[in-house]
Amino acid sequence: MGLRTNPDRILDNIDRQRSREDEDQAGQDRQAVGRDLETEIPDIDATTPERMRRIFRVVERGYTKAASSIELGKLASHFRAVGDIPDHHARGDVSISIQYIDSPRSDDVGIAPFEIFPDLLVEMKKETKTSRPDVNALKVLRLKMRDGVMAAYKKVEPRIRDALRDRADMGHIAVQVTMDVRPAS
Repeated sequence: MGLRTNPDRILDNIDRQRSREDEDQAGQDRQAVGRDLETEIPDIDATTPERMRRIFRVVERGYTKAASSIELGKLASHFRAVGDIPDHHARGDVSISIQYIDSPRSDDVGIAPFEIFPDLLVEMKKETKTSRPDVNALKVLRLKMRDGVMAAYKKVEPRIRDALRDRADMGHIAVQVTMDVRPAS
């Protein structure tokens, strides 16, 4: 048998390729992302509170898309696998990015960290009355995402008010909400 046709060598190469693909996808499987674009331009005489509500509505729609995304279900399923998130303890962050498309102003970004402990999953198990770890984890992740979006929005709110003074919001606005979860080490 030649070197090229050795079955053991072929299988080793296949295993190495699969492990490389798994490593490449590992970074992508830890995020859930929701994006939304607001194309309706506010009236020229719109008040500041109306314009703030417009931006908050876009953030809220971005959160809704991220919370209902398939990626969040994949993150929740990691709590089922033994080796992915040890002892069901995880850390992560929720970030929101507000981009003023028709303005030269840079993006406003807010980040809020969070931590998930096993006790929270046990409490969620009592609330949902199911023992499926992925269902309980999905509920916990949505709760942490909602709290994280609100905390990140509060951090970025002064910069949003500056953008309103600069009238950067008088065009299209894009919002991206991202949740990143990783095992606690």
